[in-house]
Amino acid sequence: MEFKELKKELPYKWRVQSTKFGKTTCVAYIDARDCQDLLDEVVGAGNWQSKYYTEDNKLFCKVGIWNQKLNEWVWKSDTGSESNVEKDKGKTSDAFKRACVCWGIGRFLYRLPIQTLKTKKHSNGREYPYAPEKDKIIFDGDTLTKYINWKLSNN
Repeated sequence: MEFKELKKELPYKWRVQSTKFGKTTCVAYIDARDCQDLLDEVVGAGNWQSKYYTEDNKLFCKVGIWNQKLNEWVWKSDTGSESNVEKDKGKTSDAFKRACVCWGIGRFLYRLPIQTLKTKKHSNGREYPYAPEKDKIIFDGDTLTKYINWKLSNN
């Protein structure tokens, strides 16, 4: 088992982190299922597990990997924060992904620069990321990911 394989770069997406003053900041992320798939691939589906617990009213997740040399589980944990969409699900997923970062999974994301885009006000009054080259407002994550990746490849 090569733990360094847990640090490999995975395909990632972009999401809006915040929007204000005519600009939006976007950060790269991976899905919790991507972490699960990588754990299955590198250590084996039966050689890792996750457990959730609360401490100081915060939700934590710990991810354990079976260490054959020590003949025991080795655990790493972290807490999660609520998402803007589904609070509980987001917190659970975030805690799991943060615990996975302790093992090296997705750590490369923190080295990627935050992307700043202009925004445009929609008729509903809300601001959304705006692609001036295409004169389009970006409403969904897939379009946002494609646009930022296109923008990065053309710089």
